[in-house]
Amino acid sequence: MASQDFDVLIVGSGLAGLSAALHLAPTHRVAVLTKDRLGDGASQWAQGGIAAVLGDGDSFASHVDDTLVAGAGLCDLAATRFVVEHSPEAIAWLQAMGVPFSTDAGALHLTREGGHSHRRIVHVTDATGAAVQQQLVAAARRTPNLTILEDHVLVDLITRGEPGGAERACLGLYALDARSNRVATFRAPHTILATGGAGKVYLYTTNPDSSTGDGIAAAWRAGCPVANMEFIQFHPTCLFHPHAKSFLISEAVRGEGGLLKLPASAGGTRFMPAHDPRAELAPRDVVARAIDFEMKKHGLDCVYLDISHQSPAFLQEHFPNILARCASLGIDITREPIPVVPAAHYTCGGVQTDLAGRTALPGLYAVGETACTGLHGANRLASNSLVECMVYARAAAQAIREAPVPAPLALPAWDDSRVIDADEAVVVSHNWDELRRFMWDYVGIVRTDKRLERAAHRIALLAGEIDEFYAQYHVTRDLLELRNLVQVAELIVRSAQARKESRGLHFSRDYPAQAAEGVPTVLRP
Repeated sequence: MASQDFDVLIVGSGLAGLSAALHLAPTHRVAVLTKDRLGDGASQWAQGGIAAVLGDGDSFASHVDDTLVAGAGLCDLAATRFVVEHSPEAIAWLQAMGVPFSTDAGALHLTREGGHSHRRIVHVTDATGAAVQQQLVAAARRTPNLTILEDHVLVDLITRGEPGGAERACLGLYALDARSNRVATFRAPHTILATGGAGKVYLYTTNPDSSTGDGIAAAWRAGCPVANMEFIQFHPTCLFHPHAKSFLISEAVRGEGGLLKLPASAGGTRFMPAHDPRAELAPRDVVARAIDFEMKKHGLDCVYLDISHQSPAFLQEHFPNILARCASLGIDITREPIPVVPAAHYTCGGVQTDLAGRTALPGLYAVGETACTGLHGANRLASNSLVECMVYARAAAQAIREAPVPAPLALPAWDDSRVIDADEAVVVSHNWDELRRFMWDYVGIVRTDKRLERAAHRIALLAGEIDEFYAQYHVTRDLLELRNLVQVAELIVRSAQARKESRGLHFSRDYPAQAAEGVPTVLRP
């Protein structure tokens, strides 16, 4: 089957991918490939907002300083300044796209979040991501020159030349059309990976099912360095319920007096004051470690967050979505505590890029959570991620517009003539479950050398099984995602083993002190 030809291929339809597509569509033939429906990724789940210097008394220098402090000595200063200084124009672009940001007396309403020294969070009530995605999806659907390919799963990038060689380049990609179960070949001189993070490598995550590290794994297989993969941000309070996958209980609940308690079987007492003098108002990594400690100590499935001492009217005014969601699951938060568990929330590391989103492979770019720009360092500052998506999407689009157009080369068609249909899908589902459980137990919030060794051993066994399965059978979405998750798990473990200190989101019992100098972890294929 002949390749489908475009000027730019974009894998992923979150804020980063759609921003890049809308910037490029006026001048290029663009294809957006997305695993699910358009806009189904993690961006639409963002409750908080977008950080930008817009308020009186605020400054770029202040936003940069707040980011550097949160990043625990690992933020790249040039990347941080680049994002911060371009944040106001990113907000102006979204306003021009029709995003209905919350206002106060005619001006943008700016709220403040943990780690920020000023009010600089632009938001749409408590559902910013959904409001932004709604506008961008609508714009994408009505934009000429923009082809949307839903239900298309990235298989691998197509490259030429040897790693490090002068001829090395990305020429396109293979993608599985999940509706026809056929693998199609796509050719373009420029490919942008915007596939999001890798939260599904863990048992508990706030991420959607699509967050399987596809872009990170594909870029690694194509020879690109990855950086800082050990820094996984965990949200301390995800609702623990079999029918409530990935529902966040906002940190604002603790901000309004919510108390973390053990279950009645373990005494029913508060535990945060024993871990930190700030108790429930400690930073999220401290709270997540405390919950993890208590769960492991007592053998618990979850802990409880109690806000029932506030009036029903107060809860209805401040937390209508949380109140309604819990009620739908039979939890009356006006009378009983909320079962919560920490959950993998944000991948701070990723494919290493420059200030234009370029990777080490010519023709390949990475933007959004897939990329490691250096902005987040060892810990992401709240609401910096969405603005990073937009700033780097625009920068990558600009670089592509200015790049020379190489002559197209013939690409090899996907060859599956020597494989058969898998006889037992249970192999994939069992390995997926095992991976997520041991990553949670051994490579989660608190790590030790022994736990990391155990994880590395099991990953090696899984990788061997999956490589054998991949070679023998037709690819499926589940197999591709598992293959990517195992690859990303290996990168996380290798990065964690390389860091002989505790810094930011990486906490090691064997190396509890922070080294005098912070150095990024860079792995090269």
